[in-house]
Amino acid sequence: MALTGNMIAEAVGGNASIVNYCMFVAVISMLALFYLFAVSIKPDFAMLPILPLILDALLTLFFLIGGIALAAELDVHSCGNSGYVHANHVINGSKNPGKRCHEAQAVCAFLWFGFAAYMGSLVFSALGARGGSMSMPGRKFRGGAPAMSQV
Repeated sequence: MALTGNMIAEAVGGNASIVNYCMFVAVISMLALFYLFAVSIKPDFAMLPILPLILDALLTLFFLIGGIALAAELDVHSCGNSGYVHANHVINGSKNPGKRCHEAQAVCAFLWFGFAAYMGSLVFSALGARGGSMSMPGRKFRGGAPAMSQV
């Protein structure tokens, strides 16, 4: 969020729309994390039991779209290549294009990391929404030690 905000703040002639989208993803993610953190502590805060699952799915999709779009727009090359830095419309538009190039590449990496994190969260939310069972449907498996109430 801070890297994207710095890219927006130091822009001279406006920003590419992908930079604004990256900021949107960061802000929505922060707001959703406040809700998801409260729900993970006290599940009664979830108005609907499926709401955390839906929110995780949307955030996973937003991060995936942002990572793909930013990587495609950056067409990543070396930030030391002045021809690349001055020709790319995402990076060009700052008094220090080398710094903006590094920031844009770091934002792209964070978007992909956020996608992986939300994908893991989506898996756990899906398991929680279906009852937390990891058993395969149709297979009955009973193994391990007896429960304490059976001893």
